[in-house]
Amino acid sequence: MTWRRWLTPGLLAAGVAANLAGLAVHLNAAGNPLHLAAAAFVVANLAWLLLEAPVSVRPLDAPPSEIATLVAYALARVGTVAAAVLGPIAWTHPGWPLLVSVALFAAGVSLRLTAIRTLGRFYSHYVVRRDDRAVVRSGPYRVVRHPAYAGMLVGHVGLVLFFLNWASVLLLIALAAAIGWRILVEERELLVLPAYRAYAHGRPRLVPGVW
Repeated sequence: MTWRRWLTPGLLAAGVAANLAGLAVHLNAAGNPLHLAAAAFVVANLAWLLLEAPVSVRPLDAPPSEIATLVAYALARVGTVAAAVLGPIAWTHPGWPLLVSVALFAAGVSLRLTAIRTLGRFYSHYVVRRDDRAVVRSGPYRVVRHPAYAGMLVGHVGLVLFFLNWASVLLLIALAAAIGWRILVEERELLVLPAYRAYAHGRPRLVPGVW
């Protein structure tokens, strides 16, 4: 369907708009060092979105097998970002929690981008059935089956910790739930491959020792 062609670019545009609105808010209060740091954090998050933009807009090799989980987790991601960058900041002055949040954000983004690069042409925001799909075991895929989603969560934990308001915390929980749902849907497609079943055996989906 034609509208599917515009789905991920549209969701990307919504994410960019949320970040730009947050940037305007914090630049207007840039006399406060905390808001100046917040503006820098928003710029970093915007850069993350734009680094993923080529994947968001490239054409699909095959029609997606489902889109519900994509919409759910993308909207949860946009909502989490909007609630964080547009809401009040809980902290009254810079301190160690903000340093931890920056470290988590950087680690999560690095993990996600590394996972996307490792999968290369096999990576897609959609769940797509491919006859030529290869099982990748290198890089972060040696440790967990879905490092791109792990990176997404860690990065957003860092983002939410920096701004820390209740709306962003609740939406972060919704994002985690949406990602969990999406992983289960993806694995229904992947587990039909004998090579993937062998790869998945004894290897966690997302968090070692947890799931």
